Amino acid sequence: MNVYDFVVKAQDGSEVALEAYKGKLLLIVNTATGCGFTPQYDELQELYRSYKDRGLEILDFPCNQFGGQAPGNDAEIYSFCTGKYGITFPQFSKVDVNGENAIPLFQWLTANTRFEGFGASPLGVKLSDTVKKIDKDYQKNGNIKWNFTKFLISRDGEIVARFEPTEMRKLREKIEAIL
Repeated sequence: MNVYDFVVKAQDGSEVALEAYKGKLLLIVNTATGCGFTPQYDELQELYRSYKDRGLEILDFPCNQFGGQAPGNDAEIYSFCTGKYGITFPQFSKVDVNGENAIPLFQWLTANTRFEGFGASPLGVKLSDTVKKIDKDYQKNGNIKWNFTKFLISRDGEIVARFEPTEMRKLREKIEAIL
C-alpha cells in the first residue's frame, strides 16, 4: 500500500484519487486557521512557490481536533486561507486525523510513522506540556499530536519522513535534498 491507494474529499466535496499526484513529491499537512502555527501557511506557500515547478505538491487537510482551532465550514476555511495567506496549493475538506473517525489516509500515515518529539526549543517544550495533558502516552504512539504535522511522500508514493509543527527548517532541508 502507498499514498496512491487513497481517495480523499476535495474542498468542494468531490472525490480526488491521490493517484492523480503520481510522480510528485507530496507534503501532506493537517492545518488549522486559529492556531499559533497558522502563520506557517506563509512558509508553506513559499515552499510551494519555490518548488512547485520541480514537482512539489502540498496537500492541505484542515482539522478541528486540536483545541477547536479550525472552526467553520470548508468554504469559510478556504476563503480565510486564500485571503489572508494567499495559498495556491490544494486544500481538501476538513477531516479528522486521529481516532475512530480519522480518514483512511491519516490512519495509514500515523500507523506507518513515529512521533519523534517536538524538540528542545521553548515552543517544543510548551507544546509537549500541552499535549501531555491530553494524551499521557503521547510519546509512545504515532497519533498526530497537533496542527501542522507534515508528512513528506516520495515520488513513488512512500512515506519519506514525518515533521512535527516545530520543524520547518528541517522540512525545507529535506525537500531541497530530495529535489
